[in-house]
Amino acid sequence: MITPTTFQVGTLYSSEEIQASLRVGNAGGIRLSVSDDGVVRRAVILTSVPTARQLSENPYHDRIEDGVLVYTGAGREGEQTLGGVNKRLPQQLDSNFPAYGFVLVGSRRDASLGPKRWRFLGLLEYLRHYPDTQADTEGKVRKVWMFEMRIHSTPEVIPVDADESITSRVLADSRAQSSQSDEDRELGEAPLITPAATSFDAVEIEGIRSRLLAKPADRFEYFVRDLLVSTGFVDVSVTKFSQDGGVDVNAYAGAAMWPIERLLVQVQAKRWLHTVGRKEVAELRGSLEPFARGAVVTTSHYSRAAVQEAISPGKAPIVLVDGYTLATIVKRVGIAIE
Repeated sequence: MITPTTFQVGTLYSSEEIQASLRVGNAGGIRLSVSDDGVVRRAVILTSVPTARQLSENPYHDRIEDGVLVYTGAGREGEQTLGGVNKRLPQQLDSNFPAYGFVLVGSRRDASLGPKRWRFLGLLEYLRHYPDTQADTEGKVRKVWMFEMRIHSTPEVIPVDADESITSRVLADSRAQSSQSDEDRELGEAPLITPAATSFDAVEIEGIRSRLLAKPADRFEYFVRDLLVSTGFVDVSVTKFSQDGGVDVNAYAGAAMWPIERLLVQVQAKRWLHTVGRKEVAELRGSLEPFARGAVVTTSHYSRAAVQEAISPGKAPIVLVDGYTLATIVKRVGIAIE
């Protein structure tokens, strides 16, 4: 086996090549190269993007959404902890170590692929991590840790012997452009379901959220439309699907909401697993018609910066509905999820 000296975005590599060239371990989805004094030199994240059928069966599969890899931490069953390899990824904020992302393109049973089954996505940039709840393989709700990593597909070729300097430059440029604050790395509120948080069963609420996550993004917008109709809104319409961060659904308050009857509410629907940040809230506010109220409805969570932006003094307030609140509303209304 010839050990690669460079990695090119879009090219396939074998697990053995990745291990030998980047000097990481040979097991697990998060593989590290660590110095003798315990400092991470390099990280590799191996993921797989599910098919539509797999996604319907398990919507918590790792996802790539808007150039962000949403990755579930190590630990397939039971409560996950922020220990072991899970605690290492956030350390990139301080040490700027290179993190390589690879996605599986086929199983070992596909003989046509051979051993090279891992496509190089590019360098990864740590954005945030947070606790979430998921149903494990036995259907029990458990605590997991989610990691969001931005995918940098340029530069397309990464020489291994220069990956530290390249990573430092990529991260510096990205952070300067995004100006992501600590508030945008943190969630606006604890997302974990507890018996005190809702009168409904936690497993049932998580099951509703999982079915919503499994919907295609455009069909999720129509579901939000139906939910608005079921809760008293009238003249509800879905705008042209564009994924541009603007208004997805227009609705008017019905007669039952008599103090605000005919008030236009414009909704942005985010069928996301990754966190909604300040940018999305600000973009919706900029898209609103005069005197309209805005709302973001998501299957995921909001960063603290997003919450602060939504209630910022002197600006039109934006209503934020997270995935757990949404699932609770769906349960209370009794609307079917097709």
